[in-house]
Amino acid sequence: MDTQSLFSLTNSQVTLILIVLILALASYLIMKRFQQQPATSMKEHRRLQILEDVSTQVGTVTHIFSQYSTLVVESIQLGDRWPASRRQELDIINNDLVAEFKKLAEAEARLLMIGEKNLERSLRLYGTKIAIYRKQVFVGRKDITPEQITSLKSGIHQVREQFYDMLSRKYDRLLAST
Repeated sequence: MDTQSLFSLTNSQVTLILIVLILALASYLIMKRFQQQPATSMKEHRRLQILEDVSTQVGTVTHIFSQYSTLVVESIQLGDRWPASRRQELDIINNDLVAEFKKLAEAEARLLMIGEKNLERSLRLYGTKIAIYRKQVFVGRKDITPEQITSLKSGIHQVREQFYDMLSRKYDRLLAST
């Protein structure tokens, strides 16, 4: 075999080996990327699930608070004529609200666990506004006006809307990244 054909054969073999190495490296990088993607997707899916759970919890608290507020305002308006059966209903709803506040605190902790400090603060502010309302608007109070009650409730609604706006933006960003 002459040198020219030996060089041509060796050149072809080297080229073939380089192509195989490049394909192997590309395959390795692609496989590595696919292996990392499900872990990231699982993490983002878990974050989305936590945000959905928190939203549900806030919705439950809002519903129970609305019932509580309606009954307390009714008691203030009717005064001594307020039926005892409605008082029993208020006691049950009040107990439900206290139980839901415990779950709300757990939701705040979950938000902190996923690094959502601003959402946690906003949720804590929402709970604080409800607590202030409960301290100022209660059965038997006669020196509070409907305007004051409305003002307190609008403050609660405003904080809740701010929380939901923040939550919605975060949720949309996570959905877009999946």
